[in-house]
Amino acid sequence: MYHWGGKSLKIGNLTARLPIIQGGMGIGVSLSGLASAVANEGGIGVISTAAVGMMETDFSTNYLEANIRALRKEIRKARELTKGIIGVNIMVALSNFADMAKTAIEEGVDIIFSGAGLPLNLPSFLKETKDTKLVPIVSSARAASIIAKKWLEKYKYAPDAIVVEGPLAGGHLGFKIEQIKDPDFKLEKLVSEVIIEAKNIEDKAAKPIPVIAAGGIYTGEDIYKFIHLGASGVQMATRFVTTVECDASLEFKNTYIECSENDIGIIKSPVGMPGRAIKNEFLYDVEAGSKKPYKCPYHCISTCKYESSPYCIALALINAKRGKMKYGFAFAGENAYRAENIVSVEELVKSLVEEYNSSIKT
Repeated sequence: MYHWGGKSLKIGNLTARLPIIQGGMGIGVSLSGLASAVANEGGIGVISTAAVGMMETDFSTNYLEANIRALRKEIRKARELTKGIIGVNIMVALSNFADMAKTAIEEGVDIIFSGAGLPLNLPSFLKETKDTKLVPIVSSARAASIIAKKWLEKYKYAPDAIVVEGPLAGGHLGFKIEQIKDPDFKLEKLVSEVIIEAKNIEDKAAKPIPVIAAGGIYTGEDIYKFIHLGASGVQMATRFVTTVECDASLEFKNTYIECSENDIGIIKSPVGMPGRAIKNEFLYDVEAGSKKPYKCPYHCISTCKYESSPYCIALALINAKRGKMKYGFAFAGENAYRAENIVSVEELVKSLVEEYNSSIKT
């Protein structure tokens, strides 16, 4: 076991030896395989609940039940593979948000991470149990304040931690197009602002609320920088795609390895938010207007403008996860082009630890 030179990450009564959370990646990119591998290395592994039932035979005809069943399977499979910390990522924008939250809590998952909207009612699903920790993902101190105020007033519950995700992240972004490259929305600035807000919440809640930095964090030096800035940990997603244990297809992983910096750009998603993805033939076709409107098979995202959309984002992402890149595309963070080869999670974590430790000495 390699030596970690930094502090562990404490979220409530949970302690992760490494302050690294593997970001939840849908559709089907981070399931029990990747999550358990990260947890085994001392980090926090995260299963994405977005269309988690895609492999179930009745997915298109019995969407709600298929997803509930699949989430139970993935959490239980992860538990068989690790004794470490397992979380789930549940987007507020999911039409089955409540079902996913209830199921995760029933299965005793360690942490629920929730963004893509404000998870204002998330504590309502806890009922008698308090075993599952609740961690909102925000893009501003204001959002953290709104969530905490609502939770404390209505449920007498404060966030167990807060993830602040900046504009360099992959997938759907909580920013307007013009904010993405605006220095006022740099992750460093956002993290500092959320840390101040978290201290205010701590005073009211009388419990520690660690802040986790996310979005564009790629190296051990990056981890050191944000922890030195006052964050208690980091969330990384893109870096874990090009691992052996990542649950996506080899073709999906290779899009990261083969892309250049210029291939990564911002797209307008059918769900009404900008997203960062690797541009490919499918997306160029969409830009050229050659895709046709379709029937929505799932109604998976409550904000999706499917009547006027040129494609179904769920189908596109399912195709990509399965390796059919001609019929889909890969979401990716700003630094995805830096991936050079596929390594094991153990190898990746070892290199991150070495980079972090050498940053302490310099």
